[in-house]
Amino acid sequence: MHTLIIPSLVINRAIHYHQIPTPQPIINKVTVPAMSTTASGSAEEAASVTCVDFWCNEFGMRARLALREKRVPFEYVEEDLRVRERSALVRRMNPAHAAVPILIHAGRPVCGSLNIVEYVDEVWGTTTSRPHLLPADPLERARARFWASFVDRELYGAQTRLFTSRGEEKAKAAAELLGHLRRLEAVLGDEQAFFGGDELGFLDVAILPFSTMFYGYRQHGGVDVEAECPALARWVARCAGRQSVRDVLPSGIDMYAIHKEFYGIE
Repeated sequence: MHTLIIPSLVINRAIHYHQIPTPQPIINKVTVPAMSTTASGSAEEAASVTCVDFWCNEFGMRARLALREKRVPFEYVEEDLRVRERSALVRRMNPAHAAVPILIHAGRPVCGSLNIVEYVDEVWGTTTSRPHLLPADPLERARARFWASFVDRELYGAQTRLFTSRGEEKAKAAAELLGHLRRLEAVLGDEQAFFGGDELGFLDVAILPFSTMFYGYRQHGGVDVEAECPALARWVARCAGRQSVRDVLPSGIDMYAIHKEFYGIE
């Protein structure tokens, strides 16, 4: 389980708001339409798929990106992670960790962001015209999973230290974060459009939510991704042209604002 530790509050590790909403103990349920009028899926199908998440949760953005890419109609249930007590729905569907994101398909839960992405790819991969997110080649699948795990362990860890440390430790975290970003840029390379090659794939979905923090990296830690990792910045701009990405990813300004709230940064 990935959890975000902040002073006096534990938040499990996003719909766009121009103003950060106040904590709401009541879950807000929204039916999310298909990406286009040509997408398949009835209202009944939408009711059978539910995604429980919080709007600024980078890990949960993965699940919603995968659903959008596969054009799967789903209901979105907002679980406000600023409220200390998890909802009865989350406790029931993920009793092991009481964490989001959770995908509920026909009443059965799937937990863990990367697990959800793989599940969506397997269940709906052959029912849409969209290519599979995971590569067909076993070696390439293993490679994509390795780097997705690297994001969870290394990139997210350095991001957390950047926002929770001060002075020399903060500078060290910023340098470490930049090193991880450069490694990911090297994996992307200069010749392919996406980490998945010519099409957006599993690793793109795993990394892309963290691009919402690039603004915060620069503002808080002086890590300028556009200047230091130009190929990575171009990849982000390329992805931003996709409807799925516009539907799911919040602005960097909003993400930085709520993370300052999480970490008590003035």
